[in-house]
Amino acid sequence: MSDPYRPIDCGEHDRLLDLSTRRRSCALRYRDDSGVVLSLTTHIADVFTRAGAEFLTTGDGRDIRLDRLIEVDGRVLAE
Repeated sequence: MSDPYRPIDCGEHDRLLDLSTRRRSCALRYRDDSGVVLSLTTHIADVFTRAGAEFLTTGDGRDIRLDRLIEVDGRVLAE
């Protein structure tokens, strides 16, 4: 998936920052670079910007582009 980054809703971005600050474990569902839907439960270690796109880093070191998130902690962001 080499699609251009689409910024996520500011409220959802703030929620991700809050989850990162609290380091509370949460369920994530997202699409990887190939478009495959993956799920994991982890904490969000960081939210950052790189090369014009926003990402989060999971507790196990994965970087996930924010516009590829489908669901965070039971809240659907996209399908």
